[in-house]
Amino acid sequence: MPAENRHYRTAVEALANREYERAGDCYTRSGWATLADPREGVDPFRLDEKGWIGRGLQALTAAVVAYRVADRPERATHRANEGVAVASDLRTTADRPVQAACLREFVADFRLTGGLDGSSAAYREAQSAYEAAADTIDEPQSWATTPLFEAAAGTLTQVARGTANGEIAVRWEDLHGADPSRAGAFLAHRAQFKRQRFASLLEQTRSEGYLAAPRGTTEYGNEQYQCPACQADDVNWTGDSVLCLRCSTPMRRE
Repeated sequence: MPAENRHYRTAVEALANREYERAGDCYTRSGWATLADPREGVDPFRLDEKGWIGRGLQALTAAVVAYRVADRPERATHRANEGVAVASDLRTTADRPVQAACLREFVADFRLTGGLDGSSAAYREAQSAYEAAADTIDEPQSWATTPLFEAAAGTLTQVARGTANGEIAVRWEDLHGADPSRAGAFLAHRAQFKRQRFASLLEQTRSEGYLAAPRGTTEYGNEQYQCPACQADDVNWTGDSVLCLRCSTPMRRE
């Protein structure tokens, strides 16, 4: 089992047990492991076409949020500064302008989740970068489904589902523009949406002291399982855990 997967799975377990500082530590280890070795044959210091390195950045953003929920703001700030540095460094090696724009989006995410100054300006810079890259983007929908872009949406969607009874609260059409023929605007909408919504979702998550586990494979009304906390029978299989879809508590098998 790759190290980053092992650490990711222990992070999910920590979330289920409401051990948010431990979850932050495990997400950090997952991020570092992925940044060091993103995928067999992939250079960790340059972006490949799929952008596998983005999964390491996603793990670090999840760590930042977990530390915020654990009321460890200083650790969140340190991790966010690390993320800004890594994403900014990778951007200097990005040969594809659309990926460089996505890395600017990551920088904005780290600034916002870590409580650093300049997140709004960073999101606007990402929007402008997507617009400027428009002529180099043939299929924006294809780029939006690569590991880099999915990773840049992952922590936002995880935070949002915790505010929506475990459901998918941020959908594809929320993040992206309505017209893929306008490639720049289609992708720039990601940064605009985050600038407008991410802060309030994060504040609700922090104030409630609850970060949902990421959504994996789900099933509604599975009579073999019941949540001991809320009695739901809707299941979320994620990492190595079988969790309540509603409140991320480990499910009890009936």
